[in-house]
Amino acid sequence: MKHILIPTDFSEPADNAINFAVNSNKYFAESITLLHSLEVGGNMYVDYMGVNKEFNSKMIGEAEARLRNVKQDLAVQYGVAVDTVVSTTGLKEAIDEAVQSLGVDLVVMGTLGASGSLQRIWGSRTSSVIGNTKVPVMAIPVDYTWKKPGKILFATNFFEKEKAVLDFIFELAELYMAEVQVAVFTNQIDDSAAKFIRHSESLEAYQSFLKTEYREDTLSGAHLYGDDFEETIQKYIEEHEIDILVMVTYQDNIWARFFNPSKTRAMSYQTRVPLLAIPADFGKK
Repeated sequence: MKHILIPTDFSEPADNAINFAVNSNKYFAESITLLHSLEVGGNMYVDYMGVNKEFNSKMIGEAEARLRNVKQDLAVQYGVAVDTVVSTTGLKEAIDEAVQSLGVDLVVMGTLGASGSLQRIWGSRTSSVIGNTKVPVMAIPVDYTWKKPGKILFATNFFEKEKAVLDFIFELAELYMAEVQVAVFTNQIDDSAAKFIRHSESLEAYQSFLKTEYREDTLSGAHLYGDDFEETIQKYIEEHEIDILVMVTYQDNIWARFFNPSKTRAMSYQTRVPLLAIPADFGKK
């Protein structure tokens, strides 16, 4: 885990993601790249007149200047050197290109805060990136205050055994010197008693597998039981002082619901700790 990519729109959520990444730099990252995606437009008439070309050049120049300022601030405040990139493509395309060309291991992004349309927009961009990149994405809440992670919760109902996925989780835990907890969720309304028993048995077997495979004697498990996944997981995070939540992303799962809750639930279920989303096909070509 050597190269971190941080997309930024210079907003507060993006700044908090930068703060998380540069503080994590002392534990594992060898290089950090700041990426600003700037979709430039145009049409035949204004391009012919030279107006649009001049406007786009001005926007690119302003973005490059702002990135230079951030780079200088990080060098002074943290003693961290970062690279910067301005892309004229959409955010998703810019991230994909950077991941491919720069050998990025982890994308760190800010996610939506409690208020402000710009924060909500940036949060929705983060959720759209999650599950649609080739590498893991760490989503950092806008109001999160940095602390060295000591407890990582891996929430799963699929008991993944893909080596690349598990290697990433336990490598991260080792670098942070953090303990790993594994949790499975059973819905007390929708799931049967038989499913509850299967989950309990599977969790016990999965713990044994992970302890043997990764020599994690401190690894523990928790069977979470409730009528709402988000509410139950957030309660567990708070009660057990979890520092990072990890989940594996699939195309058709709870992620859309988790990152795009209804307006009445947005405040209650926004991410309160950094959330690491690892693609299910991570490491596969």
